[in-house]
Amino acid sequence: MKLKKVFQRKETKYLLTKEQFPAFLGELQQKMAIDEYGQHTIMSLYYDTQDYRFIRHSMDKPKYKEKFRVRSYGVPTEQQLIFLEIKKKVSGVVYKRRVPMPYADYCRWMQTGVLPSMEEAPQIAAEIHWLFKKNPDLLPKVLIAYDRLSLFVDDDSEFRVTFDQNIRFRTCDLMLGSGSDGALVAPEVGVLMEVKALGSYPIWFVELLNKYSVRKGSFSKYAQTYQRHLFKKEERLHVI
Repeated sequence: MKLKKVFQRKETKYLLTKEQFPAFLGELQQKMAIDEYGQHTIMSLYYDTQDYRFIRHSMDKPKYKEKFRVRSYGVPTEQQLIFLEIKKKVSGVVYKRRVPMPYADYCRWMQTGVLPSMEEAPQIAAEIHWLFKKNPDLLPKVLIAYDRLSLFVDDDSEFRVTFDQNIRFRTCDLMLGSGSDGALVAPEVGVLMEVKALGSYPIWFVELLNKYSVRKGSFSKYAQTYQRHLFKKEERLHVI
């Protein structure tokens, strides 16, 4: 199966309680199927500048913003593929461009400071090179992990629903191969649902949202981690 490298869609987030989740999921499965991976762990290593310029800009709600992260599906072995991703949001539409590479190649980059060539996706690789040239102090800042369940509709590959639980973070030992352990970002959050779509929702899905009184919420994993944990730590460092 050819790996998808470019995504374009709108992403809308909703917060469900742990009590709502089982019944909501049960009804959703009458229309959608859980994908082949079942519940799996995603690890995202977010890069930022020394003064957290990327996330600070993102939290100002601009029309254009971008993030750079390294993503792994599960704890990677040396030859397992991980993904270097540039995620941009322009006027509410999310554009994600990514390059796969073996985890061993990423580790060599960390040791040598030399980005691999990434020949199979030269345009995306050029964007990544330019991003690091423009931001020479761009470094790994926080690893965020969570357990995800993804559902899809057979006749609409652009409509997907994901559920994330146990959203956790750590700021030390930032190698993906070290595992997904971390402290909870927001212990009060039950389940984060994300709806990924380009067009309008199916009528049946809108009715399901209304039946369970599920409303849009605002929860950026990196922004919440920064606001709740990293910002306070940064303030203490400046005081010292």
